[in-house]
Amino acid sequence: MSGSLPALRILGTSSGSPVHKNLPRSARRRVGWPAVSDERSLNEQVRLDYRDSVAWITIDRPESGNALTPPCRDRVRDILNGLNTSHRARCAVITAVGDRFFCTGADLRHSYDDPDRSTEVPDRIMGDARRMMLDGQYALFDALLDCDVPVIAAVNGTAAGMGAHLALACDLVIAGDRAKFVEVFARRGLVPDALGPWLLPRIIGVRRTMELFLLAEDLPADRAHDYGLVNRVVPHDEVQSAAAEWAERLATGPSRSFALTKWLVNRSLDADRASMAHDEAVAVELNAGTEDSAEGVASFQERRPPEWKGY
Repeated sequence: MSGSLPALRILGTSSGSPVHKNLPRSARRRVGWPAVSDERSLNEQVRLDYRDSVAWITIDRPESGNALTPPCRDRVRDILNGLNTSHRARCAVITAVGDRFFCTGADLRHSYDDPDRSTEVPDRIMGDARRMMLDGQYALFDALLDCDVPVIAAVNGTAAGMGAHLALACDLVIAGDRAKFVEVFARRGLVPDALGPWLLPRIIGVRRTMELFLLAEDLPADRAHDYGLVNRVVPHDEVQSAAAEWAERLATGPSRSFALTKWLVNRSLDADRASMAHDEAVAVELNAGTEDSAEGVASFQERRPPEWKGY
């Protein structure tokens, strides 16, 4: 997570390498991962639609469990980064197509064969995994955590691995009563990634985090709510409408105040008391110069509802 102020952040845009290049090409053939080819454009696989001032980011890959290929992952990242300079978006919702999957993480079925590399040597080059993490996954989560506008996850089904962390890193999480969260890594002998080891202990504590990571059991939406991972659990067919209700409310609110509030809360996760006092003073100073701040005071004095402009 970046410590930069809202709208002052610059992220790299390079793409990463796939996790399953750890295996030689011959081993990939043996385990039988099919090569998946989606002929649709990237914009169709990860859609961006506006409903008034709300940006809806929809993962549309239900045939793959709404798993993300590296290009799809990077498109989500780029959309989120673009919202920081958009005059149109004042809130965002991340959701998915279908009623079974929100996002099942990285698409391990996608074909990444390199035609220029000999079949006699391993596909994995030393540093591939590290580059994939830093340039791919972490850039996505930086974009999400540091996005100026509030981001709501509308979890319509299973959220697993990176997909679970994609939802949990949002500012607000609304889940359908059929949704579940799965820290799937231990089932496959993998190490938790996608900032899960940073994110979960800060939300639910070390003990419950270790339970989720080590036992790798499904976590139903109601238990996720009890743990504090989810804000609301609603009937399955009301996920979109519930997210829209909150999004519309946030999109008509004091946007600069929201951005600075997000910045302060995220900074607090790693800051000491003295640093937070300084950061609060900076945020209050910046917000004091906005028209919405003046409107908030005026509306209080005049005993009327505020009319927020978003700047």
